[in-house]
Order: sequence, then C-alpha cells, then structure tokens
Amino acid sequence: MSFERQLAFWLATCVVVAVLLWLLSEILLPFVAGMAIAYLLDPLTNRLERIGVNRRVAALLIVGVFVLTFVVLALLFVPLLAGQLYAFIANIPGYVTRLYTLALSADVPWLREMLGSGDASKTFNDLVSQGAGWLATFLRSLWSGGRALISLLSLIVVTPVVAYYLICDWPRFVSTVEQWVPLKHRESAHSVFAEIDAAIAGFVRGQSGVCLILGSYYALTLSLVGLNSGLLIGLLSGLISFIPFVGSMSGLLLGVGVAIAQFWPDWTPIVTVFVIFMVGQFVEGYILAPKFVGENVGLHPVWLMFAMFAFGYLFGFVGLLVAVPVAAAIGVLLRFALRRYRASAIYTGEPAS
Repeated sequence: MSFERQLAFWLATCVVVAVLLWLLSEILLPFVAGMAIAYLLDPLTNRLERIGVNRRVAALLIVGVFVLTFVVLALLFVPLLAGQLYAFIANIPGYVTRLYTLALSADVPWLREMLGSGDASKTFNDLVSQGAGWLATFLRSLWSGGRALISLLSLIVVTPVVAYYLICDWPRFVSTVEQWVPLKHRESAHSVFAEIDAAIAGFVRGQSGVCLILGSYYALTLSLVGLNSGLLIGLLSGLISFIPFVGSMSGLLLGVGVAIAQFWPDWTPIVTVFVIFMVGQFVEGYILAPKFVGENVGLHPVWLMFAMFAFGYLFGFVGLLVAVPVAAAIGVLLRFALRRYRASAIYTGEPAS
C-alpha cells in the first residue's frame, strides 16, 4: 500500500472514531470512567499478580476497595459539600456587593471611576443576584433531571463492572493491539506505545496524586481558618490544579476574594488564606510535581489547555476525561513523525540508506 493510501486510511479512521465519539458521547461516560480507573489501578494489580495473587481475584479486591472507599467518602462529604455549594451560591450576591463597596470606598480615583456608583451599582448588584439565582435553579434542575439521574446511576453501577473486566483483560488487550501492527513496524510502534504510556502515566497518575494531596491540604487549612465554604473551595482548588496556572490562580482569587468579603477589615485571616495558597503553590511546584509528575511528560501547558477546551466543547464531560490522554498521545505521535521526517531524504536531501 502506498504512503498516500496509508495516510488516507488512517485519516478516515480518525474521522470515523471522532464522529462515533460525538454521536455516542451521551452514553460513554461510565465506559470512559471505567477505562480510566482500570488504567490507574493496573500497576497495582500487576504487583499483586507478581506475588502470586490470581489476576481476577486481585482485580476484584482492588476494585472492591476502590468502590467501598468512594462510597464512604461520598456519604461523608457529598451532603456537606452540597450544603456548602448552595450556601456559597446564595452568598455570591453578598460577596460581590461587599467587594464592590470596598472597592468604591478605596481612595483610588481611577478605580472608583471605572466601577461607577449610584444606578450602575444597583444594576450590577441586580445582575449578580439574578445570575446566582439562575445558577442555583440550574443545579437543582440538573440534579432532578431524569437523564442526569440515569447517568449517575449508570456511572455508579456500570463503571466498577467495566473497570473490573478491563483490569482482568488488560494484558490481553495490549498483546492483541501489538499483534495488529505489521512486523516490520512493530519495533517502532512498540517504542511509540511505550512513550505514550510513559507520558500518560507520568501526567495522569502523577497529577492525580498531586491533586488529591493539594485538595486535602487546601480543604483542611481553609476550614481551620474559618473561611466560608472553605471545604468546597479547597477541594475545588486542588482538583482543578491539573490545569496549568488556571487552576492555581482561580483558587487563589476565589479564596482571597471570599476572605476579603468575609473578614475585612481584619487582615490576619485574609493574609493567612493568601499564605496558604502560596505555600500550596510552592509545595506543588518544587516537591509534588517533580516527584509525582516528573519533568519529561511532554505536555506543554498551552497544548494541554487547548486540548481540554477543545475536547470539552466537542464531547462534554467525556471529552474532559479523554483530553489529557489523547493530547499526550498526539504529542508523542507528532514528535515521532518529526523525528522520522528529519531522518528522511526529504529533510536531509540525501538518498535514504
């Protein structure tokens, strides 16, 4: 098969896969989540198998512990987080009004002129109140909607089953995919697959640990400070820290903004909240990220953000789940293609050996 036909075949395959993902995005969530869990837990299963535990027994044990831990944490924290979420939404108009008033009272002429006063302030506050009310109504309708409830039930029931079977058959899947590759390209394909796995594992597995540690740290410290909705803000700040710069800055601005609206003119808790986030960023950048993620995962922050926005826009929440692995795989394939191009006669101008 000529190069042009091979290229056309693989491009057509990518288009068909993308169209199928788009058409089936509504039902893919439990299967994608199960695949993600299987990928995360497969190394632990391999370790248990190496010490003599049957793979199916090890998979059942690991998935069972994972599901039990998830259920216990959900029973403990979901009611608390739901209450803090609704309280936070209800307090948004008050927070914004408080910050707006403090900004107007500041002795900064350009700031006061930019924010305005009088009718503009009233209109702004009305818009904030309406927006908060719309958000609360949207969350209630999302939770009570039949499709959302069915999706949640399918996620809870189907995901562990999918994860169990994928963990049991993971080595066979890998071996089958390797057998699809033509013999003369198998060595190159194996190195590419290994590089993709290293990039995904270094980021997904490593960043999951970083997010978990940061979320626990922020939630505990902000709650001890007494920040309103501190548990919710801390967990969200930790969970979105996998988005470079965006996650850390969002958590910092949200936490400090709520602290100013709540504690002003007492500077001590406000500075404490600021220091908490600065310490978290220092620990993440110089301790956690080098240890868990590593330096050579091959994912540029701009490329990662673009992939998340693009896949989230095209495929919704499922797109967010697959954005990082797909971005890592595309990055590895592009680097491999670039290496082959630089070694080819097209680039060097010399006949191929």
